[in-house]
Amino acid sequence: MTKNYCKAACLAIGMLLFSCASEDIMEEAPKQTNATATNNTSEMSRNPTPKTPVSTLKTWNFNDLNEWEDATQVGVPNYFAENGILKMFTNANTWDRTKVKSVATYATGTYSWRVYVPEMGVGDCASIGAFLYNDDTHELDFEIGYGNEAIRQELNAASDELIVYMTSQGNPFYSFQHKIKRAQWYTLSITLALNNKKKYVATWKIDNQILTTKTLTYGTQTKFKIFCSVENLSFIGDHIPTTQNYALFDWVEFK
Repeated sequence: MTKNYCKAACLAIGMLLFSCASEDIMEEAPKQTNATATNNTSEMSRNPTPKTPVSTLKTWNFNDLNEWEDATQVGVPNYFAENGILKMFTNANTWDRTKVKSVATYATGTYSWRVYVPEMGVGDCASIGAFLYNDDTHELDFEIGYGNEAIRQELNAASDELIVYMTSQGNPFYSFQHKIKRAQWYTLSITLALNNKKKYVATWKIDNQILTTKTLTYGTQTKFKIFCSVENLSFIGDHIPTTQNYALFDWVEFK
């Protein structure tokens, strides 16, 4: 009986030892720690979700004149922004040159001006300007005015028409003239693209119609400020202005 007792005791001890050993060799499923979560977050930050490219569109609506500065050369600054319109003007019997320019400079892209062109004084040397300027030989213009008698005859301009000059002031010098109607809104655009020699190709458009194109001798090393102006300039009429001339700029855009 003593032997049977000892056997039973030995069997119980053996089962207990087997149970402990089984618990020791079982693997516990890994738990995510704060350190693991931090590592996952770090990995996400190293591999961010791709962002949508930022548009290069820039529009000035003239609710104010932020990002513009005065560039008037003769006379006082004859302009103001009101109700989302920039009004600029020159006075009669003066050589006023009223101008504003962008604070920043720009290169390739399309520059557009939405401009109201009024009747303007007959024979007045007055010009509405929408142009790009770096210096006197790196300048691309729209200039709109009555025009002198010679150019009006050459283009057979009617009494309700004005002359628009599309000009590169240098490198190389180039000028093209076209007729437009008085007292209308226009969208004037200059596009600057690069050819295979990395030189600017300038294209002038009015209301999205291409009027002329010119390859320039320089490229993106030359950047431009954007100008809006009304100036009394001798080349664009037959006499000093006898009336106040003005223009309305609704917006300017670069893209």
